[in-house]
Amino acid sequence: MDAALRELEAELGGEVVTLSAIPERYWNDWAGLDPVRPAALLRPREPREVARALAICNRHRLAVVPQGGRTGLAGGARPSPGCAVLALERLAGVEEVDGACGTMTVRAGTVLEEAQRVAAEAELFLPLDLGARGSCQIGGNLATNAGGTKVIRYGMARDLTLGLEVALADGTLLTGLNKLVKNNAGFDLKQLFIGCEGTLGIITRAVLRLQPRPLTTAAAFCGLRDFEAVIALLRRARRELGGLLSAFEVMWPNYYELMATQVPELRLPLRPGHGVYLLLEAQGYEAERDEGRFLDLLEALLEAGGIGDAVVARSARDVRDLWAIRDAVAEFPRILGRHVNFDLGLEVERMQRFADACLARLEKRFAGIRAVLFGHVGDGNLHVVTDLPPGVTSAEVEDLVYRAVAEFGGTISAEHGIGTIKKPYLPLVRPQPAIATMKALKRTLDPHGILNPGKVIDL
Repeated sequence: MDAALRELEAELGGEVVTLSAIPERYWNDWAGLDPVRPAALLRPREPREVARALAICNRHRLAVVPQGGRTGLAGGARPSPGCAVLALERLAGVEEVDGACGTMTVRAGTVLEEAQRVAAEAELFLPLDLGARGSCQIGGNLATNAGGTKVIRYGMARDLTLGLEVALADGTLLTGLNKLVKNNAGFDLKQLFIGCEGTLGIITRAVLRLQPRPLTTAAAFCGLRDFEAVIALLRRARRELGGLLSAFEVMWPNYYELMATQVPELRLPLRPGHGVYLLLEAQGYEAERDEGRFLDLLEALLEAGGIGDAVVARSARDVRDLWAIRDAVAEFPRILGRHVNFDLGLEVERMQRFADACLARLEKRFAGIRAVLFGHVGDGNLHVVTDLPPGVTSAEVEDLVYRAVAEFGGTISAEHGIGTIKKPYLPLVRPQPAIATMKALKRTLDPHGILNPGKVIDL
């Protein structure tokens, strides 16, 4: 350790912090696990410094845990005992916006909201968006293949990435900052690193696809009879709105009613009492035509009984207020105290049956437990959040929920990664040959196991 730190200090100078001088914010991420103080904190400013630091750590077998904004909920950025944390916050900034190619070249430590702002200044649009936009960083977004609210239209982080630069465990800087949509020159290596959670390499820079900035936004908050009505509305919205459909956010009554009683500053558009609630949004480029299509859809659904009641946003403030209800998830720590977040993926047709079964099993097993459901649904993503009654551990609740989602043919991680929390349950949803292939890739790219050890898979 001492020899490694001496070399790292020679390479990075004052960007190496050790032991008691390491601020507590680097001891953990948002997953809520017990904090671990790392042995060293590395804060490189350039991609080549990341690569050189990894070469030193690899030579001395010093484990490295990469950290972005530490907003993950799976324990993926939590330090390992005796490790060096490699924080990317100083490797920040947008290097280029190419309007002709519709791309942005950005450093991994750039906060998502800043990247969005730079794109908007160029009259372009970075579609990746999530509630932690003011804290999360581009490198972490790509390392976890983040999703967010616009996936139904633009896809996951993977779909928005054209090129990557990645530092490998041995210090190789693998530069592939491709800006071409069509480029089939050999293996698409970037796909190995998107979603690997820093276990195969550390992303230092990326080329992201941008879109024309939407000129119109139409939004409505709807109350529906039941989830069958949600499915019917989703099919019709896709058919009649096509590429305009930008968000399809569903909230079950347990979520809406909890927020109605616990977050008084929210402007509630509908009274409680509906079977399910929907935030529907469409974005486009032709003001009169786009708004007309959106309103025509709502009117037809109201007349047919597909929607029980609806409130349409009439201003940008109204849109923000509607989204505030969905974004009130940030209030869970205050409202629920000790709680567990689940980020699940399911076929939409199976979602309500899973929800019914899961809630029934939770209530039977854990007396007094409170659970709420909400999600992006249009892309098959369901979030379940439960509190932890006295005497109940998070591991007990996780075991029940993850086994239930596997039973219904879903996934234990739709957009938050595996980290350490979900690692024991990976075999429930990925076959053994797939896990064996993951391990083979890990052994090839990180034979000494220094990169984010203990996360996703074990060697």
